[in-house]
Amino acid sequence: MNAVIDLLQSHRSIRKFKDVPLQPEHIDAIVASAQMASTSSNVQAYSIIAVTDTEKKQELARLAGNQAYVEHSGLFLVFCADLYRLREATGLNGETFHQNTESFIVATVDATLAAQNAALAAESLGFGIVYIGGIRNAPEDVSRLLQLPELVYPVFGMCIGVPDQEPSARPRLPRQAVLHYNGYQTDDVRQHIETYDETMQEYYRTRTGGKTVTTWSRGMADKFRQPVRAHVRSFLENRGFKLE
Repeated sequence: MNAVIDLLQSHRSIRKFKDVPLQPEHIDAIVASAQMASTSSNVQAYSIIAVTDTEKKQELARLAGNQAYVEHSGLFLVFCADLYRLREATGLNGETFHQNTESFIVATVDATLAAQNAALAAESLGFGIVYIGGIRNAPEDVSRLLQLPELVYPVFGMCIGVPDQEPSARPRLPRQAVLHYNGYQTDDVRQHIETYDETMQEYYRTRTGGKTVTTWSRGMADKFRQPVRAHVRSFLENRGFKLE
């Protein structure tokens, strides 16, 4: 339909990169694009840590669950929800900074919107990206490594670099499963899941040469049969966030 939509619909997560660092002008363009993302009431409640130091990238790869592509990407960005800067701005004007669950959500959403702008900018320049939620495996260690102050937490990381692979597109849920007109429609949810299970079963079979035969719903059942990263709430509270 147009170049932007073509770019959006050709997204692939890249997990193998060539050993080519990003040039400063590319980093500036990516971050400038991130900064133009929508932000609630112009609070801009996020910060971005650009990690280029080899040892820090190695440690972040380990903390993220030994994901080697963190270390070998051309650039690793950590997107942080940031209420610290807002507290400083409030104090500069002699006011008390009040925060709650809403401000936490705003900061998390702001960081996410900025990250998606960064991802699109990077892909438009010919780079590949993959999000790294694994940095929340050990968020205290990540925060210490990156010297994050109180009221700042790492939402996720992003590997950016020159792709060294061409993975196939991973099918998404049927459009009818995610698009609802004028209200949420529950009647056909299970039918849409079963349809998608068939699609994903064939995808996994083809991608692995028959070695993996599973479904999307089986994967979700395995993932959520017990709490995921249950330590995150206590971490956030220790960082000064008030989830109330």
